[in-house]
Amino acid sequence: MTPERETTTVTRERTPAGATATTRSRPRLDQPRPPRRRVLPEWDPEAFGRLSERIARFLGTGRFIVWMTVVIILWVLWNIFAPYDMRFDHYPFIFLTLMLSLQASYAAPLILLAQNRQDDRDRVNLEQDRKQNERSIADTEYLTREIAALRIGLGEVATRDWIRSELQDMVKELEERRDGHVVFPAERPRGRDVDDR
Repeated sequence: MTPERETTTVTRERTPAGATATTRSRPRLDQPRPPRRRVLPEWDPEAFGRLSERIARFLGTGRFIVWMTVVIILWVLWNIFAPYDMRFDHYPFIFLTLMLSLQASYAAPLILLAQNRQDDRDRVNLEQDRKQNERSIADTEYLTREIAALRIGLGEVATRDWIRSELQDMVKELEERRDGHVVFPAERPRGRDVDDR
């Protein structure tokens, strides 16, 4: 057998007797599905959200109001004072009204989308702040317990002032005994004691 013939025999699939076309074309579960063709266009929701936030920020500035006012004034002046043949929107300014309505109809959803994204960010920040506060409270309680335990432990420890006062008391007592000629047990004369009888 040649190597080419061996590879063809190995790669050939065997179908059991009675197998139909539907059983052979079953999708394999150990492999991902091939991507489907989509009819509608796809977009990145994150990029679209960022764009809507930029537009909403611009719509909320004084610059937008000034430019919008300038455009409307120029529009009205052109359509009043320009030669009749060059006017594109006559007196009732229907086209201007349509353009302003169109701008408003797009601005409102974009502003709402930007507000929803900001609400989501605020919710995440509040959750992180809440968790940080819980950790801070737990740490504070732990440190409070540790400080209380140290205070209790220090209450039983002899301090320098206490030892100094005790030594001063002992020195005073020794001086009083010496001045009063009190004989210490080590200074007693050797010999039989009266109590030994």
